[in-house]
Amino acid sequence: MRNRIYNFITILAFAVLYFHTAIMVLIILPFAYLRFRKIVKYLIRLWAKSVFWILGKRLRIYGIENYSKNKRYIIVSNHASLFDIMAIMSFYPDVAWFGHERLLKVPVFNQILKIMDYMPMKEPTFKNTKRMLEEIIRKSQHKTIAIFPEGTRTLNGSMNSFFRGFIYILRASDAYILPVTLNGFYSLKPKNRFHIDFRAKISVVINNPISSADLKIKTDDEIITEIKKALKSGSFSPVCLKNHKISINGEN
Repeated sequence: MRNRIYNFITILAFAVLYFHTAIMVLIILPFAYLRFRKIVKYLIRLWAKSVFWILGKRLRIYGIENYSKNKRYIIVSNHASLFDIMAIMSFYPDVAWFGHERLLKVPVFNQILKIMDYMPMKEPTFKNTKRMLEEIIRKSQHKTIAIFPEGTRTLNGSMNSFFRGFIYILRASDAYILPVTLNGFYSLKPKNRFHIDFRAKISVVINNPISSADLKIKTDDEIITEIKKALKSGSFSPVCLKNHKISINGEN
């Protein structure tokens, strides 16, 4: 009975979110067409934050002192939920995303992704992979990019194995790596559960950036170990977060 109630509320929530996103797309598209980037960036950030307002969630963001809006980064994050992208855009809207092509098939949401310079990964053939890596590296030369090294959302709450392609990207770029830990998003809405858990507590932890020069001298396995260690260090705990500045819904 409880699951039926949760499912019903989830259907209503997604209906509202799709309608809200459709309205935001209609508002953003003219400014995107006219290349008013500051307005587009502001509206995308507003949309990302409003998703959590609609869900009735208070998104806490820790570690806002660890990044600068005037620098380029490769944002790497754990991946647990459909809402992961919105969580990162709520504090860093001007970012190009790399992810699965299937996200472009989500109605309405795909238009937001296109506006954000989303880079879809097609069928993982050698030719497609090579072309995608080259495109990501090119984008990283002048823009912050974001990737999920796991490639897909976790099915058990623990981090999946990292795909090796992201190491190639790190080695080819001179941008700082910014590890971002997403807490509570698996509880909120995992891939293998239909309903949203509105009781879940969610937070974003922006960890200390890592110099690409420091990573390039390491082996592939050492790079993976260091990135995972950085992401796990941001797992929610009052002890590890007590010295971080706190932002609510990306305000700073």
